[in-house]
This record gives sequence, structure tokens and C-alpha cells, in this order.
Amino acid sequence: MKNDRGTDYYLVEDLLSDREKSARDAVRAWVQSRYLPRAADCFEKGIFPADLVPEMAELGLFGFKMKEYGGRGENNVAFGLVCQELERGDSGLRSFVSVMNALVMFPISEFGTGEQKERWLPPLARGEKIGCFGLTEPHAGSNPQGMLTSAVKRGSRFVLNGRKMWITNGSLADVALIWAKTEDGSIRGFLVEKGTPGFFARDIAKKFSLRASVTSALTLDNVSIPEQNLLPGTTGLKSALLCLNEARYGIAWGAVGAALACFETALEYAKSRIQFGAPIGSYQLVQQKLAKMITEITKAQLLCLRLGRLKDEGRARHTHISMAKMNNAAEALKIARTAREILGANGISLGYPVIRHMLNLETVNTYEGTEDIHTLIIGRDITGLDAFSRES
Repeated sequence: MKNDRGTDYYLVEDLLSDREKSARDAVRAWVQSRYLPRAADCFEKGIFPADLVPEMAELGLFGFKMKEYGGRGENNVAFGLVCQELERGDSGLRSFVSVMNALVMFPISEFGTGEQKERWLPPLARGEKIGCFGLTEPHAGSNPQGMLTSAVKRGSRFVLNGRKMWITNGSLADVALIWAKTEDGSIRGFLVEKGTPGFFARDIAKKFSLRASVTSALTLDNVSIPEQNLLPGTTGLKSALLCLNEARYGIAWGAVGAALACFETALEYAKSRIQFGAPIGSYQLVQQKLAKMITEITKAQLLCLRLGRLKDEGRARHTHISMAKMNNAAEALKIARTAREILGANGISLGYPVIRHMLNLETVNTYEGTEDIHTLIIGRDITGLDAFSRES
């Protein structure tokens, strides 16, 4: 697939392998042909196109980096490019794939027993089962250590009580990875199956962002599960944060995809929209906006590519991921807002993708760590001083 140099200003294409480009191009073609024709309707009606899940599985989008249990075994850069193309379609599409890979299959693979892996990973890779990740709570978002969900050992079982909020795929999921505090205060991960007595998922309605994504509230009311449902490799909050690092990596790339969609739309509109006898793209103020947009996209592309290479080499640190997520999500949101300005009144119409991306990016800039939280993570790293808490 020929790359458009207009959105590859620094020729990043030349730094990609043929395999990486092939993975990206296959997903780009699928998104254009199968998802984009219905993207506006899905957003307007608040519907996740679940009928496309088998097609996503056929593309190998679940377990994309896993080398076993039906995974594709691709590298981090290829996965990032796939996330970029999925979010070029819609943030909700990328979120679904991100949760499946980073927040469900990764922790089962990383922390689970052989039996847990054999049971869940193959059907998840085939798209026959769907999972979700239950960490955030109504009163514990940026500070997950403050979670209230509990897991009490009773004989050979655990009893879970608590609530989870803003859970992607919640009501769709066949299995939920629930993070809960045990009696000794440690945070562990538990697999809770759909239909378990006392476990309920309720979709969150009336949201103006990620409308083409299922977002749920989970309730655990004396949910009794066998001790075999504990992921034994989870040894505290750091285990959950490892999963979030995987997800944030995909978000950093995905934000670039949303920014690209907005920039491309604004650029074509500016070249074709005639006002005062000339295309609006011929005026200095519009050109200034477009130049700023492509500059920030270029910086984000290079940040992602270097991060992906470091990750493939095993040298990426969580602070590197925080920087990419912080920068790319924030800049993509600015780009979407600028594109909406360039389109004028048409910028609020779902006939163009800009307002949809802009509203989605309001969430992308917030979830998996707000811009402020990632700023403080980097600040702590470079100063050695913790700004998160104060001694009383």
C-alpha cells in the first residue's frame, strides 16, 4: 500500500521493516473497508460492532505479540502500527483490541498457571471469548492503591466484594480480571467468569465519548470463586501496573492514528473549501495551523517508533511509556480541536470524522493515567522527588 508522504513528513516509513508495514497495511485496509463505512452510525447510536470480532480475530489482532496459544508473535513496533490504524478508525475499536491484548491476554500469559493459559488464551485469540480488566473504582482512579474491592479467603475459595467503574468490554466479557485486596492488604488478580452468582455488569449510558465502545460498571456482591481463579503470579499493584504499561504503549500509537485522521481531513478540506475567492488553505493562519499539526504528528511518530524499538530490545522503561502516552494523547486532542476549527460548522457533523475523534480523545487523554499523573511520573524520575503524596 502506497504511503502518503503528506502525513509521513520525516519519512518514518523508511525505518520500518516489510513485515511491520505489511501488518499495518492489512489493518488499514480492513478498517477502511469494514469499519469506516459504519463508524459514524456506531458512534451516533452508541453501538460497538461486535459482529466484527471474528474478522478481527481472523486478522490475528488478539494475542498479536504472543508466540504461543494461537498468537501471531509480532514485535512491538508492528503492534503499535496496528493500534495506530485501529484508532485511525475509532478509539473504541483500538480500545477493544488493546484491552484484549494488554489487559487480559498479557496478564494471563504473564501471571497465570499453565491450566489458566490453556483454558483462556486460545479462545481469546480466536475471538470466541472476550475479556475485561477491572481495576478502576468509583473512588479509586489515579490512585488504584486506594481500591476498596476485597478478596477474603474462605477455605478453598475466595469471596470478592466491591465495585469497578469505567470498564471497557465489561458487559461483553466472558471473563473479567478483577483486582482486589486480600486480607493482608496485598493486591492480587482474580479471574471471574460471566454468570458467576453475585457478579453483575451494567453498561454506562449517556456518555459523549467512546460511544462505539462498551463501557461498564461491575458489581461484586459476595462473589465466590475457587482459589484456582487467582492469578498466582500477581504480587501486588506492580503486577496491575505492568498491564497498564502494555496498554499505555498501544494508546501512544493509537493517538497518532486519531491525529492522522483529523489532519488528513482538515488538509483536504482546507484545499477544497473556497472562501473569499480562494481555498482557505491558501491563507496564512490556516497554513500555520496545518504546519503545527503535522509537526506534532511527526514528533509523536518518532517518539512512538523509538519507544517501540526500545521495547523490542527490552530497554523501555515505564517512564518512557508515560512520556509517549502523555505527549501523544494531549497533542492528538489539540490536533482534533484545531481540525474542528478548520472545518468550521462542518466540524461538528458526523459526516466528517473530526468531532468523533475529538470527543473520543477527551477520554484517551484521561484514561490509563491522566496527563497530570504522567507528568508527575516523569517529574519524579528526573528529580528523584515524589510529588504524589505528602507526609501528614
